[in-house]
Amino acid sequence: MTTTRQSNFSAMLRTTALMAALGGLMIAIGYAIGGIEIASVFLGIALLMNLGAYWFSDKIALKSARAQPLSEEEAPGIYQMVRELSTRAGLPMPGLYVIPSDQPNAFATGRNPKHAAVAVTSGITRLLSEDELRGVIAHELAHIQNRDILTQSVASAIGSMITYVAYFFLWFGGDDESPLGLIGSLALVLLAPISATLIQLAVSRQREYSADATGAQISGNPESLASALLRLEEGAKAMPMAVNQATEPLYIVKPFSGGGFGSLFSTHPPIEERVRRLRQMRPALG
Repeated sequence: MTTTRQSNFSAMLRTTALMAALGGLMIAIGYAIGGIEIASVFLGIALLMNLGAYWFSDKIALKSARAQPLSEEEAPGIYQMVRELSTRAGLPMPGLYVIPSDQPNAFATGRNPKHAAVAVTSGITRLLSEDELRGVIAHELAHIQNRDILTQSVASAIGSMITYVAYFFLWFGGDDESPLGLIGSLALVLLAPISATLIQLAVSRQREYSADATGAQISGNPESLASALLRLEEGAKAMPMAVNQATEPLYIVKPFSGGGFGSLFSTHPPIEERVRRLRQMRPALG
């Protein structure tokens, strides 16, 4: 079995386990709320969510970020850079999107390399040098090459949809005595931290370390990514970006979108540790 097949199998296994865990939790919570009838409703919701998360996770992530397609006429330099790095990584050219935000950040999404997208904020090109931007793009391509994007995108989509489902029940529940309103309230209380935990388990910190290392190999210069990470962290602190908490793990650095349940989404390793590991790679890459 080749490395690519092993990566594909591992990604599908993690994603299937995540979907199965969601289904089981939804059934259990539905049964606790209203017995077998509500459990059946929650099972149906879980099945729809899983299907939607698999097929439309990239669209959900991009829409949540308000990302718009980036044409080659608008950014010929970025297209040339991504095309070159994709060739070095042995990947098809991903779709490119721009997020209207001054905060410098980026993420990759999609269910496989043939259906992948890379989104960058409008602020990232103003802050980073060309070499640093190459490091960031290479990191995102590494997530695609390592098949991380399927699990990351599905986990984030599920987290987003759980919140939407809870608010749906609240909206149509009307007053506090309505059964739907009660279900929505309980769903928000029970499912929000559970969805956060699922995403935390599905999107491990080790995947970020691995993407850093693979990205450094793709770009050929670990220092460019190390320098970019330091500048991105400072930029994120100076210009916080409000994002859906469920999509935070997709970004290369934490967007610092606030507290609450966001504190449970501790999927980003410390920047200083990521930089330390990258700078240890310099002698090996020459």
